[in-house]
Amino acid sequence: MNRGGPLAGIRVVELIGLAPGPFGAMLLADLGADVVRIDRPQGAITAPSGPLDRGKRKVELDVKDADDLQTLLALVRSADVLIDPYRPGVTERLGLGPEALLSANPRLVYARITGWGQDGPLAPRAGHDINYLALAGALSMVGRAESPPVPPAALLGDMAGGGLLMAFGILAALVERQASGRGQVVDAAIVDGVSLLTSLFHGLHHDGTWGDERGSNLLDGGSIYDTFETSDGKYVAVGALEPQFFAILEAILEIEVDDDFPAYIDPRGWPRWRALLADKFKERTRAEWAAAFEDTDACVTPVLTPWEAPTHRHHRARESFVEVDGLAQPAPAPRFDRTPCGTPHGLEPVAATQVLASWADDPMAHNGPAA
Repeated sequence: MNRGGPLAGIRVVELIGLAPGPFGAMLLADLGADVVRIDRPQGAITAPSGPLDRGKRKVELDVKDADDLQTLLALVRSADVLIDPYRPGVTERLGLGPEALLSANPRLVYARITGWGQDGPLAPRAGHDINYLALAGALSMVGRAESPPVPPAALLGDMAGGGLLMAFGILAALVERQASGRGQVVDAAIVDGVSLLTSLFHGLHHDGTWGDERGSNLLDGGSIYDTFETSDGKYVAVGALEPQFFAILEAILEIEVDDDFPAYIDPRGWPRWRALLADKFKERTRAEWAAAFEDTDACVTPVLTPWEAPTHRHHRARESFVEVDGLAQPAPAPRFDRTPCGTPHGLEPVAATQVLASWADDPMAHNGPAA
C-alpha cells in the first residue's frame, strides 16, 4: 500500500496491545509506514478505539492456531518492523520470539515495549504508568508543595516515555540497517524513557538550583511560572520568566509595586508575586485575558482542554488538528517539506492475503528479501 510521508515503503506488523505500543505504531503510520495490526480473537484487552487506530490496517489472527501462526510468520518475513507489546517471554512461548523471527528475516527490527524492560528484577512484574513514573523519580516532581504527587494522566509514561521512545528506537535501528543490512532487537522500557525525561533536572539538582520539594522551584509552580484562576473559574498559564516578557505582563496587568517589593525572580519574593498575580487574574474571565495578551510576548495563554484546543486560531491556521471518522484529533507531526504526511484514514479491516499481495506488489518497499 503506497502512502505519502518519509516512512513510505516501511512495513510494520503490530501485535495488538495497550496504549504505548499502539501510540508508537500510530506515529509510524502517520509518517507513512504501512502498519498492519494483528488483532486477537474477541475478548482480548486492547487500547480504546480512536486516534491510536488511525492509518492502520488490521488482520484478525489467533496465534495459537497453527494456520494463523503460519500466516503471521509470512507477514513477518516481508516486514521491516515487528512491535511486541507483551511481557518478557510471551512471544517466545508463542514461537514469535526474536531468535525465531530474526532467523526468518534477518533485516527485521524487533521492537519490544514493556514497562520495566526485558531484564532486571522487575522485568516479569506487572505495572502501570504511575508505577514507572514513581520509580523513575518523575512522579515526585509533579504536584503542589505540601500535597501528594499528582499522576499526569498517562502522558509522561505510556505516551512520551513509552510509545515515543519506542518509535525513536525503531527509526534509529532502521537507519543503522542501511549500513549493516541487519535488523536488531529494540528494548524500549517505559521506566527508561521516563528516566530520560528527567535528565535536565538531574543537572539542575546537582548544581543546587532545583530543590527536593515539589512545587517550590522555578518551573514547577513555585514561582510565577504557573497557572492562575480567572473570574469564570478557568485558568491562564504564565511563563514570563525573562525581564522583557515580565515587563509586558506587568504593563497589561497594570501592576505597580513599591521599590522595596522583592524582584519577581527572587525565590524569597515568589509567594508575594504569586498572590499578587492571583488577585489580578481573578478580575477578568479567561477569554478576556486571552484577548488582552493576544499577539504579545508576555507568555500568557489560556489553559484549554484537549477538546477546546482544535478551535484555537493558531491551531486552525496551521491545521494542527484533523478529522478522522468524525473525530477531531491531533494531526501527524512533525512536518516535512519534501515528503509531507497525508491525512490519516481510519482503521481498515483486511484479510492477510490482501496485505501479502499488496506487499508483494509494492515498488516502494524498503525491506527486500531476507539476507
